[in-house]
Amino acid sequence: MRLWYDKPAEEWNHALPVGSGKLGAMVFGGVSSERIQMNEDSIWAGPPVPEAQAGAKDAVAQARDLLFDGEYAQAQNLVQDRVMGERIAPRSYQPLGDLLIDLEGVKNCENYTRELTLETAIASTEWTANGIGFQRDVFASAVDNTIVCRLEADQEKSLSCRIAFQREENAQWMTISDDTLLITGCAGHGDLHSGVGFAAALKVVVEGGHVQNEDPTFAVQNANAITIFVCVQTDYNFANPSECLTENLSAAVIDGVEKISQKKYTDVRSDHVADHQGYFNRCSFSLGEDTLDHIPTDQRLAVFAEQTDLALLALYFNYGRYLTICDSRPKSLCANLQGVWNQEYEAPWNSDYHININIQMIYWLAELVGLSDCHEPFLEFANALRENARQTALEVYGCRGTVAHHTTDVWRFTVPFGEVQYGMWPMASGWNSRPFMEHYDFTGSESFLRDDAWPVIKDAALFFLDWLTPDPKTGKLVSGPSSSPENRFVAPGTEDVCNLVMGPSMDHQIIWETFTNCLRCTEILGLDDPITQEIQTALDKLAEAQIGADGRLMEWTEEFEEPEPGHRHISHIYGVYPGFQFVDQPDMLAAARKSVEHRLSHGGGHTGWSRAWLINVWARLKDADRAWEDVRQLLIRSTLPNLFDNHPPFQLDGNIGGAAGLVEMLLQSHHNAIELFPALPIAWPEGSVKGLRARGGFVIDLDWNTTKTACIHATLGGICNVRYNGQIQIYDSQGETLLDGHGEVVLETVRGVSYEVALK
Repeated sequence: MRLWYDKPAEEWNHALPVGSGKLGAMVFGGVSSERIQMNEDSIWAGPPVPEAQAGAKDAVAQARDLLFDGEYAQAQNLVQDRVMGERIAPRSYQPLGDLLIDLEGVKNCENYTRELTLETAIASTEWTANGIGFQRDVFASAVDNTIVCRLEADQEKSLSCRIAFQREENAQWMTISDDTLLITGCAGHGDLHSGVGFAAALKVVVEGGHVQNEDPTFAVQNANAITIFVCVQTDYNFANPSECLTENLSAAVIDGVEKISQKKYTDVRSDHVADHQGYFNRCSFSLGEDTLDHIPTDQRLAVFAEQTDLALLALYFNYGRYLTICDSRPKSLCANLQGVWNQEYEAPWNSDYHININIQMIYWLAELVGLSDCHEPFLEFANALRENARQTALEVYGCRGTVAHHTTDVWRFTVPFGEVQYGMWPMASGWNSRPFMEHYDFTGSESFLRDDAWPVIKDAALFFLDWLTPDPKTGKLVSGPSSSPENRFVAPGTEDVCNLVMGPSMDHQIIWETFTNCLRCTEILGLDDPITQEIQTALDKLAEAQIGADGRLMEWTEEFEEPEPGHRHISHIYGVYPGFQFVDQPDMLAAARKSVEHRLSHGGGHTGWSRAWLINVWARLKDADRAWEDVRQLLIRSTLPNLFDNHPPFQLDGNIGGAAGLVEMLLQSHHNAIELFPALPIAWPEGSVKGLRARGGFVIDLDWNTTKTACIHATLGGICNVRYNGQIQIYDSQGETLLDGHGEVVLETVRGVSYEVALK
């Protein structure tokens, strides 16, 4: 439950993250000089954003004809020239700035430790100097919407320091009083891309001693304890990003630090811990006793390849839950690529919302570990994207419904832009709709299904109905022009490296799933909607993924030569995970396995997030050994000293996708059944997990050592199909046998009742 180190962080990827959803900070743990790098989730550089090209609709129609005729390069050039909008970069998510603390008279430092305690979401640094014990605690309080830093010494009048705020670009500061500083600014890149305006107030509260402002720093002398509060507000308007909020930001943040400074520090801390534990304690995970906790985390990670350290793996899982809680809360924005931990003013990929795998992966864990409310920011964002997505569908393609492409950000543009290789992929609204069905499946909220999920899923389905076109050779409906993110092929009989085809496999898997979910909605809600018959007709004519001559699942409609056979994306495996189309099709599962093996044999899985995706795929294929090997490789090759995932650089998706994969190895519920221990490795001889969630509203506890047991708690009631590769015995709370069978049993559950399960 803790990450700890015996020296300060030398680089950003060694620092420790705290967060409250809206606010984040990276804590370096310096002694005489400390840096706390801070973020707020809405500080983004602004427009202009990518725009659609006039006449794109005609070019799309011409490109289709060319692709059907096998003129791949010509079609690609046409789409690049007449459909793709301009990529605008840098136009980035940006940091708030740095809190800097220089402590006077610190010499002969001893007994140093810094740690992050996951149960409290507090980063602590402790050391002894000149016989005096020092401690610094940092946390981001969602209760008070404040970043808090507390310094204490075990001898009175031992704290003298200078405190400053630093931001490299587009910021000004003003002294409010001897203990309060106001910072105002606007995200942007010099004079370009003026975006979100912000204000932050920094207040220094001393116990004993005194504080004096020496513009723009604070000087503290002879204090017993020091508490620093940082409140932040921005003018970003989620309801309408094009119109800034008109609130007086400066007055709001000054009022914020004044109010929190009136609270006792012990109350601020305890309120924060209680709030965090309300999320964190919903689930627990252990793989046995931790006998190596006396070794610093970075050292444990460094030797993980040679020494199996299952407790470190359990820590990694709990860290994934921790990052979810700290980054995505009700009333926060959807997580971006780096979450609320980014120090760059020109972040990699602008730290945007990549909606062709990365942002969806960041939310794979939420429902599985009881964090449905942490899923809400993504669902709210995907819903809000529909207004622009509807306009793009009509203007670019002449279609009903909604369409979005590979990337967007807080300004919610949805047009195809940049290079065809990554940008011509009109599937994001479909992929974005699947988590709405997932949220319903885990929570059982029919009001959510009717009011929130159904409109999003229907809009995505409407676009696909209009987008699909008959293949003149087969008569089947196919998608295109489109790509298989972000892969390439060699056009037959040429040396042309291309991306666009008609009927890429991933497109059809997303479309099949969207149509299927749409039909489910109409059935569950009892809707008599004309779209039902349209979808059923289209499903009957939809082209299916094919298996190639070598037994692999085909990524495109032809068996093209691949210039990069170890590509990081495994897009055409969508129907295995995160989708469910192939779950009961052994031939497709076998073909998917061969495709993944082929990718890995050519160097695939070399980015953190792609390795995390592979773990989930192997778990769905019930291959415990391969899943475990990719778990190991994720930690060995793609994990930084502070356990951040390394793309490179850091991305949040690998951490959370990897943690989701560990759940899939222990529990699956994706196809009308709860499957227990589907991919449990022999290398995990004992363990326990409490509070996992399964579709249908079931809460599952698992325990395994010499025997395997489970407890199923029915929050909603109803039929529960329980699967296990062996004997299943189910008991009621009095120990009476209810069911005894092999492979699968059907349990009729009662709302609020728990059932004990013994497995052999």
